[in-house]
Amino acid sequence: MLLMGATACAPGTHLAYVTLPESNGVAAYRIRDVNSIFTAIVGSPYLAGNSPGPIVVSPSTKYVYVANRVDNTISLFKVDSQIGSLTEVLPRAATGLVPAAMVMNASGSLLFVVNEIGSSISVYSINSSNGALSLVAGTPVFTTPNPVTLAVTPSGQFLYVVNTNLGAIFGYSIAASGALQLVPGSPFPSDVGAFSLVIDPNGKFVYVANSTASTVSILAIAQNGALSPVAGSPFATGTTPISVAVSKGGQYLYIANQGSNNITEYSIDPNTGFPTVLTGSPVSASMGPSLLLTDPDGFFLYVVSQGSKTITSFSIPAATGELAGTAESTSTSASVVGMAVSH
Repeated sequence: MLLMGATACAPGTHLAYVTLPESNGVAAYRIRDVNSIFTAIVGSPYLAGNSPGPIVVSPSTKYVYVANRVDNTISLFKVDSQIGSLTEVLPRAATGLVPAAMVMNASGSLLFVVNEIGSSISVYSINSSNGALSLVAGTPVFTTPNPVTLAVTPSGQFLYVVNTNLGAIFGYSIAASGALQLVPGSPFPSDVGAFSLVIDPNGKFVYVANSTASTVSILAIAQNGALSPVAGSPFATGTTPISVAVSKGGQYLYIANQGSNNITEYSIDPNTGFPTVLTGSPVSASMGPSLLLTDPDGFFLYVVSQGSKTITSFSIPAATGELAGTAESTSTSASVVGMAVSH
């Protein structure tokens, strides 16, 4: 069903955008908060560059950025304020070889891109009036070979980059300009096959999914950005953990296990950061869960499954954190690589 006539900031809804590299497209949906129903937006999917992957929505919801992994470019799309549809603004910005992940700071002033084959981090300042990107002086910053993903602390002070080959995390302090400085002590060990990470909303802990080891590492963030493992880290989880998410309030941890086709659920100790498995864990997921996202209001967890080409929603009860199926899902025309949900 196509959505027409609604405003992009309609109350009780969020916009969701997903990348479809097989068709070089970006699909767009409106999600209702009350029941998590997905509705396709008119004109979707929209053409991007060659093999779009990472995707980010600006905090203002005015712009969407998509990294094209074969073209080594970033597409800027303007969001229609009435419908939520996308229009690309050319030319595309150049980045390093094979942009593998992308993240924006909370204010929407800086965009960070990790380039897997280029073994570098590109940083862009964002023009607030038109969304245009400008490469920050002194970047790209080169790192060890094959970085795969990255995350920024809620404060915007620190950037953390995962290197799968080393099973380690590199930390960088972020200047006001966006310039990066390696945190003393980097890299910080995680475990074999470190693949994805998330930072809790309070900016105290980093959680890393180690796919090869089938473990999750927890590292405490020091005042200077250095990381140290908490007691009991890393801990065993399901088979081949590939994505990790923390609830909006920081009470719960969710891990997508691609090898066992399920999601493990935990409550988080607010002082130590260490998780305790919930009674109903694990929860079955569609074949090949590959990506977890929480909606901005914290009511739902969205599960992207590449194997079944679906996006499924689970409700997050605030009192227990035990995921409950909503019976709401949407099928995509091709496997989804990236997903972003607007505020």
